[in-house]
Order: sequence, then C-alpha cells, then structure tokens
Amino acid sequence: MARYREAVCRLCRREGIELYLKGDRCFTDKCAIKRRGYPPGQHGQRRPKHSDYGVQLREKQKAKRIYGLLERQFRNYFEKADGMKGKTGDNLLVLLESRLDNVVYKLGFSPTRRESRQLVGHGHLKVNGRKVNIPSFLVRPGDVIELKEKSRKIPSLNEALDAVIRKGIPAWLELDRENYRGVVKVLPTRADIKEPIQEQLIVELYSK
Repeated sequence: MARYREAVCRLCRREGIELYLKGDRCFTDKCAIKRRGYPPGQHGQRRPKHSDYGVQLREKQKAKRIYGLLERQFRNYFEKADGMKGKTGDNLLVLLESRLDNVVYKLGFSPTRRESRQLVGHGHLKVNGRKVNIPSFLVRPGDVIELKEKSRKIPSLNEALDAVIRKGIPAWLELDRENYRGVVKVLPTRADIKEPIQEQLIVELYSK
C-alpha cells in the first residue's frame, strides 16, 4: 500500500499545528512548528486566505495525517461511519481510534503511530493470543493486546512504555506494564478523543 515517505515535519507546518508525528522530538525546541511556524514552500509565509471549502479540506487533511491514512482508506472509514447509527462525525473518530496501530500507540508500545504501524506489520503483537499484523484491524471491548515474548527486549519499545506511563493512558484502555499487555475496556466516546479535529467540517466536506 502507498505511504507518505517525505519529511513528516512538513505536514505539521502545512496544517499549522503540532501533529506529534515524531514522538518526543515534537516536545523539544527542534520541533518544526516552533522553528518555522508557517507553511512549507516558496509562498509559505504569505497570509493564507481560505474559503469554506478550504477550511473543510484542511480539517480532513489534518485528520488523515494524524492517523497516517491516505485518501481512499479515509473515505472508506467515512462511508462506514455514515452507515452506522449515531452521529457520522463521532462514528468516524471512534473507528479511527479503534484501529490496532492507534491502540498500540495509545498504550505506549511506540512513540508514534508510524512506528506502531511498523510494529504491527512486522508481527510483534498478538490480539487475544493470536498474531495480528494488520494495522487497520479494529479492536473491540475486551480485546487483549500483548507483545510477543521475543519482542519485549527492544530498547526503544521499553523507553516508549516508560514515557507513556508518565504521560498517562486513555481511560478506555488499561496497560499492564510488567506483562507488556493492554486491554480495551470499552470503545472510546467522543469525549475520550482528545485529537484536535473538528469532525463536523469533514462531514460537511464529504456531504457535498
């Protein structure tokens, strides 16, 4: 599947907000937003003028970049959310949060979603005792996510787990640090999702 392979700091600058795509680096003075708080490119320092469509488009692009998705996959999630009961925008965010790579990131097994996708893709994790190497796998309440025995000695992984304990785990997840295991207690509600996304703008964009 195609992936964005350019400098991810450009994405933060383009959206004008820290997307935390590089883990701990985003909290230091090396953060691209802190150093150059304007969009990339030749005309980046000009004052932007956005139409209603432009504002909606930027919100959709921001959401895609936070979760590391390309257009077709993001659109598929929207169509699935639209067919579910309840608010389409809330459903969309819950689906995105329920992806295995996002859950692995929120549990602290990796410092970024990009690295968590790699962990899953390389077969380092098990869900309910079975190996799952599909980052888009949707978790359900009661699912147990754990690291394989051989993967528990990876230094960067242990550093990430120690860091997330200091930062905190979302209320809908539970982490057993000693056993390298996490549990999905319930699916998140809109109130549990802290990402800076205005989902209604995305719904308006796709509803045109």
